[in-house]
Amino acid sequence: MSALTELHEEISHCQECELARHRTRVVPGEGAENAAILFIGEAPGWHEDQQGRPFVGPAGQFLNELLASIGLRREDVYIANVLKCRPLANRDPLPAEIQSCRKWLDRQIELIGPKMIVTLGRYSLARFFPGETIGRVHGKARKQGDVICYAMYHPAAALHQQSLRESIKSDMLKIPQLLAQAEKLPEAERQPQQLSMF
Repeated sequence: MSALTELHEEISHCQECELARHRTRVVPGEGAENAAILFIGEAPGWHEDQQGRPFVGPAGQFLNELLASIGLRREDVYIANVLKCRPLANRDPLPAEIQSCRKWLDRQIELIGPKMIVTLGRYSLARFFPGETIGRVHGKARKQGDVICYAMYHPAAALHQQSLRESIKSDMLKIPQLLAQAEKLPEAERQPQQLSMF
């Protein structure tokens, strides 16, 4: 059993916040354990709660399309959420819930060791781009240590606001170039400003 599988087993028994009392299934995340790209959404929805898998509803179908547009499948990347359990009635995550789940996401990042973290929506944005708004920084990248952090709208945003669909597609198309650019940079010269697109 891999360290990530063991972690998921541990997450499945988590009782640290009220969400544990109402969930159907825990949704730790899924994908390649050594993925170069880690996508982080905000929380499981109804479909995810039923299946125990991230991004399996309509937003997940759009995410699959987006991945295909850059030649990737779900199995090639890793997909997780800030929260591992569904908030009741799909309400927004609460600060205490985000804090309770933070250690699980930290450990996932440590075990997967991605080259790039793609934030999907404002709750994962707040973790990696504190103080920023998604309208201002979507489609932008910044370096944190050796990891590229890249902000995107949540795929669900396109389902509620069709005008965002093309913007999300366009942002997704920048990912391969950013990843290639990062891999070509010599280790000693990797500075945040070199990949900053603000």
